[in-house]
Amino acid sequence: MEIVHLLRAVAVELGPHSARFANQNGTHPTDVRALIALMDAVRAGTELTAGRLGGPLGLNSPGTTALVDRLERAGQVRRVRSEGDRRSVVVEVGQRAVTLGQAFFGPLVDSAVGLLQGYDERELAAIRGFPAGVREAAAEG
Repeated sequence: MEIVHLLRAVAVELGPHSARFANQNGTHPTDVRALIALMDAVRAGTELTAGRLGGPLGLNSPGTTALVDRLERAGQVRRVRSEGDRRSVVVEVGQRAVTLGQAFFGPLVDSAVGLLQGYDERELAAIRGFPAGVREAAAEG
């Protein structure tokens, strides 16, 4: 249970950290979650339409439209035609959002990466497996 409680403590601590980022940049915490989802999609090599973005955020269609409009006005995302289906419009993260995110979250990410440097591949597989399993369980529940 100690590790489960530590994971919960990390999640609790990251919430206010993200809220500070949102507050400093005049956005809502849900906007931060949306930007993270969009950046994760880029890393995975996928595109997200507004509809596919809104689902995991728990937003209905009007709420998702308002979110994307807000982020677009702030210069943090843009709507573009899909490379795979020109009829489809996808949401892309703008360079401004990436720059702001790196400036704010970079030191935390660097610290986390630094902590992982001392582990071998077997240990990293175990570390990777635990939060992946918890994430999967949370998505199912």
